[in-house]
Amino acid sequence: MQQNAAFFASGSLFYFVHDGKMPIFAQNLSEMKILMLLDHVFPPDTRVENEIKSLAEAGHEVHIACFMKEGKPLLEKTELCTIHRYPISKFMFKASVGILKFPFYFNYWRKIVKGLFKAERFDVVHVHDLPLAKVGYEAKCKYGVRFVLDMHENWPVLLQLSKHTNTVLGKLLSSNRQWVGYERKMCGLADKVIVVVDEAKTRVCSLGVSPEKVAVVSNTLNVEQFDPIERKEFKTDRFRMLYVGGINYHRGIQYVIQAVAILKAKGIDVFFDLVGDGSYLADIKRLIAELNVSDHVTVHGFRHFTQIVDLYESANVALIPHIKSGHTDNTIPHKIFQYMYAEIPMIVSNCDPLVRIVDETHSGVSYRYDQPEELAAIIERFQRHPDGLNDYIKKGRQAVIDKYNWAVDGARLVELYRQLG
Repeated sequence: MQQNAAFFASGSLFYFVHDGKMPIFAQNLSEMKILMLLDHVFPPDTRVENEIKSLAEAGHEVHIACFMKEGKPLLEKTELCTIHRYPISKFMFKASVGILKFPFYFNYWRKIVKGLFKAERFDVVHVHDLPLAKVGYEAKCKYGVRFVLDMHENWPVLLQLSKHTNTVLGKLLSSNRQWVGYERKMCGLADKVIVVVDEAKTRVCSLGVSPEKVAVVSNTLNVEQFDPIERKEFKTDRFRMLYVGGINYHRGIQYVIQAVAILKAKGIDVFFDLVGDGSYLADIKRLIAELNVSDHVTVHGFRHFTQIVDLYESANVALIPHIKSGHTDNTIPHKIFQYMYAEIPMIVSNCDPLVRIVDETHSGVSYRYDQPEELAAIIERFQRHPDGLNDYIKKGRQAVIDKYNWAVDGARLVELYRQLG
């Protein structure tokens, strides 16, 4: 062996280092040191928190790099992970929209990763969502680590639908053609790709990625952290509907408001509890006023789950009215599993994963997302015959207990890491 080469140990893994440069793996990985890259503040993020917990309990050491959150320390060591927080300027944050055309945002993250690898030795870089995939791949090449790409969304379509990319400046900075090519390239270069639904795996594999490389780890419910809901008996006077989540155009809430107006005009007493916040909230409030349904809708704004337990308990149905698109056909909201476990029947739009799950589990019914008349007819039927909802109550909860829970998906994630070794 040359004098400028040496071995060093990190946990149960031994590296061979040449000239102090790229480490070469000398044996299989068992307990790994994982660096997660997340380009928003943390916490909260239910999915990321669940992933960290599963990996930590499997014996891996997890570090996460994220943006600074007011009132939180730059470095925080928790029971399950180490959080490294970094301040980001408004300019740098906005520069992310042009990430494929200008290097500013990539350079910001490259500096972070370089500093972390200077201070620590990692075995895997786990990138959450597509934008930072290039930084993860560069770390793989420079430091000889594994690269996991965790795609929560169909990012090219999400950007295509986003309000900020449809402005004149946004179209100049963000090219859909570039994002489609970038996704194809990064998925091919990753050691493993994680998606959240079967439909997304089919789509990624259609890009030329080997099915063996792609794992489905869904946004299912960690039942250990979800307190049981004591459901109230269905009311026959005022039929209550519940939506909890982001309020953006593609969530389709505007069609629900239109359905409420149709029902009000027919003298059918329904009430819609709308919980959440987002860029489309002002538009929704204007629509509520224009259609004169403020007496049938309450906009609660953002609320922590503990503040809306009573709404879960009293809801006749829960709504997931997302607009069908290449984005919503390739992801799944965490709330669907909450509703199922809480025994709330669901009315969902015709996005592929939503329809597949409610049909398979018999936990609700679906409608065409842009047909408020069809939605109103379904609500009217259940309002007049609430006993018809009984068929959907127990089956959804049992499906979560049996299949759609984080114990199952967490095991898939741990198995993916075992395969990395």
